Amino acid sequence: MSQIGAPRGRTCSRSPRSRTLRSVATLTSAVLAVTVLAGCSSGDEADEAPAAAQDNAPAARDRVADGGTLRWAVDALPTTLNTFQADADGTTSRIAGAVLPALYTLDERGRPRLNPDYLESAQVVETEPKQVVLYKLNQQAVWSDGREIGAPDFVAQWRALSGRDTAYWTARNSGYERIEKIERGKNDLEIRVTFAKPYADWQSLFTPLYPKQVMGSPNAFNDGARTTLKATAGPFLLKTIDRKSGDVTLARNPRWWGQSAKLDTVVLKAVPRADRATALAAGTLDLAEIDRSAAERIALALRDARAGRNGAQAAAAHGPGSAITPSKALKSWALAHGSDDDKAEEVKAARKKNQEAIARYASAQDALAKYVVRKSLEPAYTQLSLNGESGPLADERVRRAVARAINRQELAESVLGPLGLPAKPPGSHLALAGQAAYADSSDALGGQDTKEAQALLADAGWVPGGALQKPAGTKAGSEAEKEAEKKAAEKEKEKEKGKGKGEKAEDSTGAKKAEDSTGAKKAEGSTDAKKKGSDTASDEGLYIVGDDKPGDRRAVPAPVIGANGPENGTNVLAPAPAAARESAALLARAEALDTGTGSGARAAQSVARPDRGVAGAYAPRGTAAPVTAPEATKALGKDGKALSLRFVLPSGPGSESLRAVGDRIVRMLDAVGIRTEVTKVSDDSFFKDHVASGDYDLALYSWPASAFPATDARPIFAKPEPASDGSLLVEQNYSRVGTDRIDQLFDQAAGALDEEEARELVRQADARIWAAAGSIPLYQRPQLVAARADLVNAGAWGLAAPRYQDIGFKKPESSKGAERNR
Repeated sequence: MSQIGAPRGRTCSRSPRSRTLRSVATLTSAVLAVTVLAGCSSGDEADEAPAAAQDNAPAARDRVADGGTLRWAVDALPTTLNTFQADADGTTSRIAGAVLPALYTLDERGRPRLNPDYLESAQVVETEPKQVVLYKLNQQAVWSDGREIGAPDFVAQWRALSGRDTAYWTARNSGYERIEKIERGKNDLEIRVTFAKPYADWQSLFTPLYPKQVMGSPNAFNDGARTTLKATAGPFLLKTIDRKSGDVTLARNPRWWGQSAKLDTVVLKAVPRADRATALAAGTLDLAEIDRSAAERIALALRDARAGRNGAQAAAAHGPGSAITPSKALKSWALAHGSDDDKAEEVKAARKKNQEAIARYASAQDALAKYVVRKSLEPAYTQLSLNGESGPLADERVRRAVARAINRQELAESVLGPLGLPAKPPGSHLALAGQAAYADSSDALGGQDTKEAQALLADAGWVPGGALQKPAGTKAGSEAEKEAEKKAAEKEKEKEKGKGKGEKAEDSTGAKKAEDSTGAKKAEGSTDAKKKGSDTASDEGLYIVGDDKPGDRRAVPAPVIGANGPENGTNVLAPAPAAARESAALLARAEALDTGTGSGARAAQSVARPDRGVAGAYAPRGTAAPVTAPEATKALGKDGKALSLRFVLPSGPGSESLRAVGDRIVRMLDAVGIRTEVTKVSDDSFFKDHVASGDYDLALYSWPASAFPATDARPIFAKPEPASDGSLLVEQNYSRVGTDRIDQLFDQAAGALDEEEARELVRQADARIWAAAGSIPLYQRPQLVAARADLVNAGAWGLAAPRYQDIGFKKPESSKGAERNR
């Protein structure tokens, strides 16, 4: 048996870009697939059903018509067709699922199923002295250029993703770096993969599988596969990408050896979520994920249709015409035909505008009645992330207090209850109900408990009236006055020499502010600072996505950020230098925090919280008015500083539900004495400029569940490490909270070939993640999909992966068939 393609030499260290980073785009689609952890179920927890069943109008293939075109909404055209690149997104994954080999697929419970279209078998054939996996490929499986799928493709993908050749700009290499060698079996259809050390998640590898033409060279991998694929091997093939129209067209693959695709073509249309209700009403889409408001509009249209009301009647009942009473209509008619010509023209124009709006609404409701809403729960959960790098949340007791203040059940019900979906909060960071690795470990932290939250805060030193206390070590009496006079004289001298520019602001006494726990000094609100515009955060030292060198595509797509909004393609940053990130965070907080000296005013609140007070006449914009002494006495503080956390939320039109959840969290934290400054930022800025760079205290975003938690979740919860250049390597752990023990448990689980042992290690890791309180899972995200009523085998798949060749339109029933069904 001959060994092929074994890389020479060993690499002792890796650059940050070649470290294990996991993109959300790949997590949320085909690569969500399979794991040995999900292979067999045993025990009550493993047998637990998913929280919600899939809703995709299942139909046998003989009931599906041959032919037709499906118009399927996507968020945007793909920036790359390579799912292993940093900027791969949901559209990249959707295309890959239709045109590339997936060795395993997921069923409705997230369990792996060997895909017979590509594999005859795949199994561990040796464990000693090393783990060996033998793949036997389907003999009919061929690429679209006619070449058989075989060992050369496996070798090329291993070499590209192993991390040994840094010329490949890979977003992740998890598992591939454990492979020692790949050998050819009896022929190219048999592949023996030998691992240098045991790897439990071996079934996650080689899905999707790219042809050697893509993986064979850095140029082809980095640039060639961004815009085209030289060969594919799925039920569909990539036909065209039209950047002008925003369409990607997939056509039925004539070389496909499996069950033929029912549809002739699939057109992926780039339609922003905010525009999808309009597109559906215009009849330009057949399938689209939608938000709650669009779902309610469709439900209303269906109810009207069942009640026999047409669009015009619906418009009169609940549309633009619903506010027109008989008396208003009579008055409007009288004014339109009255003697005051100017007034008559004005009223006639208004009447015409209103009639046009009624007609549009009526037409839209008639069109929307042709759709149905299919709903389930996404394989993803929304979490509250607590940045533990610095500030109050660096103290585990404060993080735990935040967690204990939050009623997760109430938040889940507020989002999922109105949709008729199960509202049980996730009990795990690493799996969802229905998956084999799922177990509720939330008891390691505990549920909502106001008294316990307050006790934790008190234990951490945050007490009522603490904002009025002088910091420990503050000088008093004549000594302090002398030092103040000395500093004031020095400052005056500096001014005379014209060297005051750029100096750190001082308070009215001239005394320097105390340094925080990290040793960095807080920016302060002196008169000089106001003159320089200190009420606006500086971006000096910030790492901004897009400032990389041309061609540098090393930022990694990352967490989902909204509740049903634009959540598929935000960015994971190569970590900013620690000093720059810390500087940015301090500058941002300097805008919002009163240091507590002087009058003892508590933390400033955001403009979005007008109930916190009106800005003073001479204060920077957004600064809260000074609070009264009794209120300051009640506010929690420590060493002269009020306890206030900066809560960053996206402001885009698709994130309304997320902001509503944020408002509820603010009120819950208020109840235990934790004040928040809510900052709303653009969707584009939310993740890259705030979450990934660490410029936040609290944030809401979502992580997709994985069938490979030991592999995929590790970088999300890995303990941050200092890099050689002084930066902090956080991988995808944006809460910056981790422990050595959690890392060890992930490593042990990844190497445990016994399924139950691996599951138990994952659960132990999850319990410790709960206890560390860096992130709090709140609810599984709703999945709402608008579909044409006659579209089958498509909709809300839940944990399952789509089977693209079965999607199609239902055959019209013959008269005989209709009689039989009666």
